Amino acid sequence: MEIEDDRVLQISGERNVEKKDKNDTWHHVERSSGKFMRRFTLQENAKVNEVKASMENGVHTVTVSKERN
Repeated sequence: MEIEDDRVLQISGERNVEKKDKNDTWHHVERSSGKFMRRFTLQENAKVNEVKASMENGVHTVTVSKERN
């Protein structure tokens, strides 16, 4: 996660998942992988120096505070 051009929040990552199933007569392996990137333009009143991120149970949460008027 990074801030670009003062107000553009960019989130990028890569995932690699392998799922295996088998029994006495067959064996199956499925692989899923790839990179991703998302970009968000933050509001003018966003506190870009106070952006926080956390991950819990596979959920990525980004918190952006804003200036009070």
